[in-house]
Amino acid sequence: MGLLDQLAGELLGGSGGASPVLQIAQQLLQHHEGGLAGLLAQLNQGGLAEQVQSWVGTGANLPVSADQLSAALGPDLLGKLSAALGVDASTVSNHLAEGLPQLVDKLTPSGSLEGHGDLLAQGLGALFGR
Repeated sequence: MGLLDQLAGELLGGSGGASPVLQIAQQLLQHHEGGLAGLLAQLNQGGLAEQVQSWVGTGANLPVSADQLSAALGPDLLGKLSAALGVDASTVSNHLAEGLPQLVDKLTPSGSLEGHGDLLAQGLGALFGR
């Protein structure tokens, strides 16, 4: 099973529609300059370097709270995401806290971002037929 198949199987809802985590991840990358690498750089600068390192690395993923993500991402980006999805910013940050560590972990199986900079955006685009 390929990476995209595995990602789709784990993140797509049972009804055949995309899970909220997948929808939010797609929107996050569409609204974030620099794709996955840019997002992780922003999270590092926002005080989440230890968490990000654990998600990219090959060990256990450290959790992150919705409040930590909200602070690191900032109100402008969360506002864009919530408007694009038609949900409030707290819903966005809660779903990201739930799913972002797993997504980053799965997209960096070798423990490195090298060669994976746009993989998440491409994969989510393929899942949504874009």
